[in-house]
Amino acid sequence: MPTAQEWIHDWNRSAGPECIPGRRCELNDETLRDGLQSPSVRDPELEDKRALLHCMAELGIERADIGLPGAGPRAQEHVRKLAEEIARARLPLRPNCAARSLESDLTPIAEIQQATGVALEAAIFIGSSPIRRYAEDWTVDFLLRTTRQALQRARELELRIMYVTEDTTRCDPETMRALYRAALEEGAEALVFCDTVGHATPAGVRALLEFARREIVAGHRGIRLDWHGHNDRGLATANALAALEAGADCVHACALGIGERVGNTSMDQMMVNLRLMGRLENDLSRLNEYCQLAARMLGMAIPPNYPVMGRDAFRTSTGVHAAAVIKSLQKQDLELADRVYSGVPAAWFGRRQEIELGPMSGRSNVTWWLEAHGHAASPRHVNALLAAAKASDHVLSDAELETLLGGIAAAPGV
Repeated sequence: MPTAQEWIHDWNRSAGPECIPGRRCELNDETLRDGLQSPSVRDPELEDKRALLHCMAELGIERADIGLPGAGPRAQEHVRKLAEEIARARLPLRPNCAARSLESDLTPIAEIQQATGVALEAAIFIGSSPIRRYAEDWTVDFLLRTTRQALQRARELELRIMYVTEDTTRCDPETMRALYRAALEEGAEALVFCDTVGHATPAGVRALLEFARREIVAGHRGIRLDWHGHNDRGLATANALAALEAGADCVHACALGIGERVGNTSMDQMMVNLRLMGRLENDLSRLNEYCQLAARMLGMAIPPNYPVMGRDAFRTSTGVHAAAVIKSLQKQDLELADRVYSGVPAAWFGRRQEIELGPMSGRSNVTWWLEAHGHAASPRHVNALLAAAKASDHVLSDAELETLLGGIAAAPGV
């Protein structure tokens, strides 16, 4: 039997490697910190946060931001409990906590690390761009002094350091070079480059990361480069993939792309794309479960047309499309059915193809629906349902179709 590779000519691979060969693509899940900055979500209960950590681990996500304990007592308690859960369940997650460049944010992270025995990386962030400096009346000397003081204190507290500049994609190279070099001198092991307001394009991301590799980390061994992007221009996933192509080691992302304003890079879309690109071998059959849990606990709805996880992602009522899927299923070839009219194989991600009836349906849709629901595909039934679908202004639900069948059965002559 032919394979998907034989059915599909993949022009995506004709341009060469989409990420630097040999580099591992790590993922840092920001759902429980940056994701909660969305003005439309609620801060979940602790049990839901624990459950999401387990989903992350099941999916093979390597790192997780478990909160900003300096934000207040509730945040501090939740971070401590989540660290305890990682230890108790031996979850293969490397946790980090966000912190402003303030001792008052660093101290609770150190206290939680001491109390739980779980190593916590401190993601210490500070603004960097000229526009932010102007708004805040900051000087570059002030930023350098603050950076050094914060990182020195983090080392005294025995915290591993992830140094983050906000608005990196609008920062001048001189300031960027000075801040990151200071951070490296003070013991930072990871540097995060941020598209805080969703300003960047893929070309800009590549230029920034190439500058970072050439001008900042050249000569330093073992430094992790992270990318953290937002989606204001709708480019977050494309930018994150460009960052990996340009040499980033880790991408920060949130379930369903939630976060400040229109959100962050989408964790699920990143995993889908990395899997399709052959850069990720994880079993992602529970990715839908992860997304559904995130949506429920955050009090948000997944848009019907959301990629892969939306209600409509694998539904079709169009006659031509449905006919191709049905013919594939009749060959008893589920992989063929998953690929013939879809760029994403549904089964890889815990979904399935769905064939429905609506104004654009054909006879094959009706026949398939009847047989799939245990009904005889008699000409009378097929003709009646097809006529009803053609006359409708929407895709008919299973309940509507069952009601129509009941009416046909009760009609004289059946």
